Amino acid sequence: MNPEESPPQLSGHGSPFGGTPDPFWFDFQKKEYYFSKEFNKEDEMGSVIRFGVSLNKELLKEFDSLVEKTGYKNRSEAIRDLIRERLVSEEWKEEEKETVGILGLVYDHEARELTETLIRIQHQYIDLIVSSTHIHLDHHNCLEVIIMKGKSSLIRKIADELLSTRNVKHGKLIMTTTGSEIA
Repeated sequence: MNPEESPPQLSGHGSPFGGTPDPFWFDFQKKEYYFSKEFNKEDEMGSVIRFGVSLNKELLKEFDSLVEKTGYKNRSEAIRDLIRERLVSEEWKEEEKETVGILGLVYDHEARELTETLIRIQHQYIDLIVSSTHIHLDHHNCLEVIIMKGKSSLIRKIADELLSTRNVKHGKLIMTTTGSEIA
């Protein structure tokens, strides 16, 4: 549906739900967005749509505290980030989707054959590993940061193989997006 067109009037009262006209809604059957142009606002991100959210009072207080603590300028910015986080999480559920993973590994470089094993595993997946950085934390411990780009299923496989390598003390995979499908 063209955004300039009026939404379908299913109830005759200004919105498909009756009562006051809704500024924005999604028809799950038709998979179309409907919104009134008077509620649109253009900004640096393009078309912005305002909508209401109903929350429990205590949940909103906790959210506002988090917004302030983390330095967001307003609730909208925080909500946008929460939505993007969920969208990235959904991307990672699609095993064939191209994603980006950042793997951090902490290990004792003096552990027998560990460094060689980690390097061998990385060389097996040279087409997916974009970059690798080795950092000396102290005389014994090192941090390896490995950036990978490819199908989420393969990135998880590589991360699991490296994380489960004997003598790796700690590791974590940060799953993110290429950004190509997120507004």
